[in-house]
Amino acid sequence: MLKLIVDENIAFAKDAFSKFGEVFLLGGRDISQSVLKDADALIVRSITRVDSELLNNTNVKFVGTATIGTDHIDLQYLQQRGIFFSDAKGCNADSVAEYVFTALLNVAVRKNILLKNKIIGVIGVGNVGSRVVKFAEALGLKVLKNDPPKERAKTGSNYVSLESALRADIVTFHVPLIKGGVDKTFHLLNEKNLSELKENVILINTSRGEVIDNTALLKAVKKKNTNLILDVWEGEPSINIGLLGESLIGTSHIAGYSLEGKVNGTKMMFDALCEFTGERKKWNPALPKIVDSTIKPVDSESFEETLYALFKFVYNIENDDNRMRKMIGMNKEKREKYFDLLRKEYPYRREFCNYTIIAGKQNKQLTGLLKTFRFKVKLNG
Repeated sequence: MLKLIVDENIAFAKDAFSKFGEVFLLGGRDISQSVLKDADALIVRSITRVDSELLNNTNVKFVGTATIGTDHIDLQYLQQRGIFFSDAKGCNADSVAEYVFTALLNVAVRKNILLKNKIIGVIGVGNVGSRVVKFAEALGLKVLKNDPPKERAKTGSNYVSLESALRADIVTFHVPLIKGGVDKTFHLLNEKNLSELKENVILINTSRGEVIDNTALLKAVKKKNTNLILDVWEGEPSINIGLLGESLIGTSHIAGYSLEGKVNGTKMMFDALCEFTGERKKWNPALPKIVDSTIKPVDSESFEETLYALFKFVYNIENDDNRMRKMIGMNKEKREKYFDLLRKEYPYRREFCNYTIIAGKQNKQLTGLLKTFRFKVKLNG
């Protein structure tokens, strides 16, 4: 039997991992070398840095991260030590894509922007970015894709340069954080290329905070009348509070925090532990039933308003933004604790696929679009 140290924010952790041994749940920032001394397995989220400083003089033989990013993991060190490693790439891709378009529609309605025929630059076309491309095309947006590694590998086609993508009406980042090398993404958007952004651009970041130079962005935001949608921040939990004040939507690194996304991450860690131990991959949690899962569209003045009302029924992003803005009146210490608390106590959010929309047969455009966004559609009349 194993001793497992697990981040307390991993959904259903006790239920999933108890079959492997004794499970100890800790806050991600409380996981230290001392608590890992006699541990066999470590499962973390993005706030725990896993490297030699953490793992030297421990017996840890398995490391998993229930996240899509691995910039907090020293992969070379794990390989040198022969430590089994697994991540959860793709686990919350649908959740993040749904966040992006809920936020985008929120801004479109507030600013009276018609999205059809607008140009969107998608920086990074992996698990999340590819979904964003699919949704954007369904909405009638013209898509500019930027992904140098995929372009070099000839995976997909019609890629453009970063500079071209940055000149779009909407720019959204979906890249991993890479701090060096030919595909460096640290400060991918910086003081030099911020000038490429258009006036009134909608700028979205749900990847990693350090992908954008937050200090440079704060200086530039007013010059371009930039419409900011930020879920990730440099230096979390010590974020640039001025940048939050300038954002139309600001949230606490929760774009991927749907219940389904979290459970997918847990299931990937469970399966990886099964591979490590030779156990059968058999764990299927029962998710809470949604009481009110049927929605009827209400006619609005614009297509954007109609669609946003449906999305808002499922996910009211304004609540997340309002909770985040309470940080503005706090001192630095309280802000940092509050940022982590927002993530720890994040309310259940379900994905679009759980909801059925009652739609009229005559509105084929809306029906097809909703199916693309994974809603169930029931025709009325």
